[in-house]
Amino acid sequence: MAASVNIVWFKRDLRVHDHTPLAEAAKAGHVIPLYIIEPQLWALPDSSRRHWHFIHDSLCDLQRDSAALGAPLMVRIGEATEVLEQLRYDLGNFTLWSHEETGNGWTYARDRAVAGWCRSHNIIWHERPSNGVVRRLTSRDGWATMRDNRMSAPIMASPLLTAVPFCASAELPAKNHPMFGSMNIGTVQSGGRKEALKTLESFLKERGRNYMQSISKPGFSARHCSRLSAHITFGTLSLREVEQATKAKMRTLAGIHDSDAESFMRNLSAFLSRLAWHCHFIQKLEQQPDIEFRCMHPAFEGMREPYFREDWFAAWNTGTTGYPLVDACMRSLHANGWITFRMRAMLVSFASYDLWLDWRKTAPFLAQLFTDYEAGIHYSQFHMQSGITGINAVRMYNPIKQSIDHDPQGKFIRRYVPELKHVPDNFIHQPWRMETPPPHYPPPIVDHEVAIRHARAEISKRWKQDGFKEVSHTVNQKLGSRNRPLPRTKATKNNGIQQLSMDL
Repeated sequence: MAASVNIVWFKRDLRVHDHTPLAEAAKAGHVIPLYIIEPQLWALPDSSRRHWHFIHDSLCDLQRDSAALGAPLMVRIGEATEVLEQLRYDLGNFTLWSHEETGNGWTYARDRAVAGWCRSHNIIWHERPSNGVVRRLTSRDGWATMRDNRMSAPIMASPLLTAVPFCASAELPAKNHPMFGSMNIGTVQSGGRKEALKTLESFLKERGRNYMQSISKPGFSARHCSRLSAHITFGTLSLREVEQATKAKMRTLAGIHDSDAESFMRNLSAFLSRLAWHCHFIQKLEQQPDIEFRCMHPAFEGMREPYFREDWFAAWNTGTTGYPLVDACMRSLHANGWITFRMRAMLVSFASYDLWLDWRKTAPFLAQLFTDYEAGIHYSQFHMQSGITGINAVRMYNPIKQSIDHDPQGKFIRRYVPELKHVPDNFIHQPWRMETPPPHYPPPIVDHEVAIRHARAEISKRWKQDGFKEVSHTVNQKLGSRNRPLPRTKATKNNGIQQLSMDL
């Protein structure tokens, strides 16, 4: 029996539907679905109890679904190689199956250790792609076609499973177990396959109609964005399921021939493009795992590190910078674990340019707050929004302009910064200009214009260094999008309030 045992290791793919390793293992013999709770992973600075709450919901659904297919989910607690060695001792040799994972540096090292353990014990480990990320890619040329081919492949049905008898499972730890920390996590989006399907259905049925109009609004976006990001991160839905369901909805809309249907189709088309960008950014981490720790372009090493200020970091991460929209976004993030992309970019921009904080300190902090933390997207975006790629436009968000543009009446600000509840509309974006500023709200921690002049000068120095362009070309060849050429210089103004875009 031992030779026919197949262990399917679930990592960030918490579903039984459209799960290639599970389907292939089911054809090969007896199956043990396995989830390993790794204490070292949960001690990392980018892990948090918020992630565990979502995963816990998802594991409960996975337990139900795998049992219904014929093989209950086995939960084990420990480091991966130790858990697998104990199973080898109990069962003899087995075949290991899993999806490929592009995670943080710790998971990369863990997978290398598992691969070494497999080789030393003649264990075959089959890894299968989980999304559009292509492993061992030598060039980004042609990547988009490979990604699209995967997304258009048939969706795999849930297989019937033949269980291995007498395999004990540990009890699933509670949501508030101390292993997962004690961070105050506020409200956490519900996880699990059932919630994933409901969320996808509601987005494609109605919520997606106003996707583009609301995508930058910190209030409306909570409803009209897809809210599928955490489900995609932890794999309660496959990316292929989401993309094919969206295209099916667009085909239905194409047959209606009215302006509402056409508008809805445009919104869903924009959503599809963001699904492609999802894989694009994770591909960067797959090809260069050290971007979790090192600047994408080495010229920016040492630029911010010596000037880190703990007091400014504390003001930023508690939402007490004196800039109303920045503070409202940070407080909303603490409360809800999600905020729209533009506001995430503004938070990073403010930390990186206005406060000149090193991204290595700010990135793990936000990773803990994001329910949908995906390492590949997270660190790729931090590099872009901190201006350290050497290949992307350097966009320095003006927090006042963003406030006026996306929360003009201050409704979102007043919801999360109650100290400003009675500030009139004409001062809500700059309360320090009032004759008597609100007594319990701080003045701006820095002068935005002065800080941006400093940031622009420091970044420009690096762009002008000898050899900078040559390294940028190498970075672009390895990691850059093939949709457009390298950017050129421009700057923009709006209503007298500058928002710098250094397309250097």
